[in-house]
Amino acid sequence: MSLRDNYFFRPLLWPTLMTLAALPVLIGLGLWQVERLAWKEALLARIETRLNEAPVAMPRPEAWETLDAEAEKFRRVTLTGKFLDREFHHFTQDAGGAAGYSVLSPFEVAPDAVVFVDRGFVPLPLKETHGPLPEGEVTFTGVMREPQARSSFDGRDDIEKNVWMVRDPATMGAALEGVTIAPFIVEAEKGSFAGEWPQPKGARIDIPNNHLDYALTWFGLATVLGGIYIAYHKANGRIGRKRKMP
Repeated sequence: MSLRDNYFFRPLLWPTLMTLAALPVLIGLGLWQVERLAWKEALLARIETRLNEAPVAMPRPEAWETLDAEAEKFRRVTLTGKFLDREFHHFTQDAGGAAGYSVLSPFEVAPDAVVFVDRGFVPLPLKETHGPLPEGEVTFTGVMREPQARSSFDGRDDIEKNVWMVRDPATMGAALEGVTIAPFIVEAEKGSFAGEWPQPKGARIDIPNNHLDYALTWFGLATVLGGIYIAYHKANGRIGRKRKMP
């Protein structure tokens, strides 16, 4: 006698239709997150490789117009030039969560061509009293970063108080007249400049990788849905074992 002869299953129409509609979506989302996990791990590996490579020359101003800043992020570069007498303070937090500012300074690498350099972090009380700008021509190494996109959670920039909520060189650069602004930011590496403040943050891979958790969540929801479907049918006498006739 087969297993089919011993058990019965009479599926209900609407619970079955809804389950059949939802299960492929949940499983598909889980599989998509698995694909995203592989892509993210490859991206993080590529960034880690870049951070351990020797620095290269920063892209020249004539290449900025067509440069893909997203594709170049986390590349170590060496640049030479002089700082303009201007600072932009980006409201942020340090690695420990303390509020403060990233000090961004326009750095002229060629006549009328400026790169915004993140010189590092200062606590709130040192906004106006941190170390001075390096004078004269300087050469240092930093890491290229893409502009920060503004989200609905970011506050408004306070230009009068020199408080900026996103690190966007195009937005900040609008305050500088007659210069070409690089479509990227360079974060100075530790030890680039003398003085205690600002403190360069050093390259941090701040790209979240939660795709495995998301995949497990979607697969888990699919499993729970399947379990509820079976339990519901069992509770309503739609799944069971056939009684043997005496």
